[in-house]
Amino acid sequence: MKRIAVATAAILSTGLAHAADIPPAPPVQRAAVVAPAWSWTGVYAGLNAGYGMATASAFGASEDLDGFVGGAQIGGNWQTGPLVVGIEADFQGTTQSKTTSVTVLGVTVTEKDSVPWFGTVRGRIGGAFDRLLVYATGGWAYTQFKIDVTAPGLVSFSSSTSKGAFVYGGGAEYRFADRWSGKVEYIRLDTGDTTVTLLGTSFTAKLTDNIIRAGINYQF
Repeated sequence: MKRIAVATAAILSTGLAHAADIPPAPPVQRAAVVAPAWSWTGVYAGLNAGYGMATASAFGASEDLDGFVGGAQIGGNWQTGPLVVGIEADFQGTTQSKTTSVTVLGVTVTEKDSVPWFGTVRGRIGGAFDRLLVYATGGWAYTQFKIDVTAPGLVSFSSSTSKGAFVYGGGAEYRFADRWSGKVEYIRLDTGDTTVTLLGTSFTAKLTDNIIRAGINYQF
C-alpha cells in the first residue's frame, strides 16, 4: 500500500508540474460592435423655405420679381452602395412680385406682377458619404404668373396664366439624427418661350426663376 501511495503521489506531482508549465489560454476576443451604415432608402416628407429671383420677359423688356418662397415636399429614395436615386414633388407659395405705378391725368394706375405659386416633380440622383448626400435634380414644374391692375375709384381687375416649365438644380442633404435630415438646395425654373394670354391679349413671354432654399425632412 505504501508503494501505491508513493507512486500515486509521484504521478500527481509530475502532472501538476507539467500543468504549471502550460501557458494560459489567450483571452477571448469579443467581436467589435459596428454601427449600422446609414441608409437613405425610404419615404420622406418635410418643409422648406428660401428666396426666389424670377425674371419675366415679354415685348423685348424684362422685369425682376423677387421674394420669399416656402412650402412642403414629399419623396422617396433608393440606395445601392453609394448611389442614391429618388423622386420628389413639392408645392411652393411665394411673395415674388413687382409693383409699378403711373399717374395719368391725375389718376394713379398701379400694376402688380407676381408669381403666386409653383410646384415641381423631379428626379434626384447623387452619392452618399455616410450621413451626407450630394445630389443633382431635374424634372418638370408648373407655375402661375398673375397681373393685378387697380385705379382707385375707376377700375380693379386681375388676370393670370399657368404654364409648365423645365426645372433643374442640385443640393446637399445631411442626416443629423436617426430619421431627420436637413438640406440646402438650388433649383432653376425655365418656361422657355411660351404663349401667354393676359387681359385678353396673347403674346410670347418667358419666365425664369432661380430659387435658393433650405429644408428639413423626416424619413418614415
